Amino acid sequence: MCGCSSGGLHHGRDALNRPTTYFEHGTAAERWARARLFFDAKEYATAARILEPLAGEVPEQPAPRLLPARAYCHSAQLSRAERELRAILERRPVEDYAQLMPGRSLERLGRPGEARPYLRTAAAMAGDFAE
Repeated sequence: MCGCSSGGLHHGRDALNRPTTYFEHGTAAERWARARLFFDAKEYATAARILEPLAGEVPEQPAPRLLPARAYCHSAQLSRAERELRAILERRPVEDYAQLMPGRSLERLGRPGEARPYLRTAAAMAGDFAE
């Protein structure tokens, strides 16, 4: 015990600003499964909130970043989607779906010029070479 009136439990600024939920509990596999359930139920923002910490735990794996990026796209959080997708492509430029998604997100953001290279790359990776 630290001798304070809280019985050794400190409720600092971070604790007050960051509520603990059941989303944060469990192993990475349990949290992944929980996020998939929310994603499949079209609760995209909740799925993304569960997945955000997982992406930092395993930055070398694209799946924990790709699913929240998809959730951000579905919930119209396009700037967040773009950020996640760029991070994926920095590590693994051969992720074909990660090439397509920023193109679609940038189109929705009204930035077709920036979208075009992603869409061309995704099409080429899919074997579609039509212009």
